[in-house]
Amino acid sequence: MDGHGDPNTSPAYTAAVGALYASAYATKFAFRDRTGEDFVVSPLEGLWSSEDPTTFTERRKDEWDWTMLIAFPEPVDREDLAQGLARAAHKKPELPVSDVRVLELTEGRSLQIMNVGSYDDEGPTLARLHHEVMPERGLTFNGPHHEIYLGDPRRAAPETLRTVLRQPVRPLGNAPT
Repeated sequence: MDGHGDPNTSPAYTAAVGALYASAYATKFAFRDRTGEDFVVSPLEGLWSSEDPTTFTERRKDEWDWTMLIAFPEPVDREDLAQGLARAAHKKPELPVSDVRVLELTEGRSLQIMNVGSYDDEGPTLARLHHEVMPERGLTFNGPHHEIYLGDPRRAAPETLRTVLRQPVRPLGNAPT
């Protein structure tokens, strides 16, 4: 699901995450009904972009565009997804399930770093990645900033949250791919 603005204050962000989880679990059950097999629902992920990349290191969240997503294992097919979305829309009509879309993501070459701590404290880690690691390697941005949330902020102390911060990159001087 796509949106814009501060994830800490945006009702659209909260609704998007709710719709994604409802859809993911409904798809899991549709897959299980079809195959008899089960899988663990993947962690929440986010693709973050902005016209100005410094909005991330400076934490100007009102300027962020986001695409929140949950990955599925390969055996899940489009029919499982369609059934899951229909089930979620029926079970949770208050959520914007109709805005959930399928996205096949291929990022290519990326750098990533683990951030341990609050999401609000990612700025220095991103600054290091953007202003030290990428230039040292002759790399520049090649797609949205990607985060994978390995902890559950509802159950873990903020200082123990683990987030994979991933940045698709390309060599400086090469056209985007």
